Amino acid sequence: MGTLASELGPVVDEHAAQPRVYADANIPAGVVAYMRHALGWDVLFVLEHDDLRRARDGDHFRLARELRRTIVTLDRDYFDDRRFPPDESGGVIVYWAPDERALRELAARTDRDVFKAARATALPLAGRKVRCDVGTEFE
Repeated sequence: MGTLASELGPVVDEHAAQPRVYADANIPAGVVAYMRHALGWDVLFVLEHDDLRRARDGDHFRLARELRRTIVTLDRDYFDDRRFPPDESGGVIVYWAPDERALRELAARTDRDVFKAARATALPLAGRKVRCDVGTEFE
């Protein structure tokens, strides 16, 4: 018998009609609102949860996987494969943008190029880390 998350994960995947993301503390609240309202994403935003606000990156990484969510962040530390093994993740997207407007554009591109392109897959970036930068394609 697995954990509650591992047992319910396939059920969540089967019924997930929208991208499920885990936005860490460095994603601006305005961008989270855009992800939710304009793009229709199911966003767990750590700043809205007192017990997650000060959690370490490793804790966020593990929790996102347990909750079957893709991490969205500005934190380049997630590229450290020793601390954050790709095969143990539901996917990580590291955005690099100069301002909130550019972050919203990157989120819209993520929606179009990743999530909508793989609607049948609940975690299209599982086991992968990608950098999403202004002016470049997904890595």
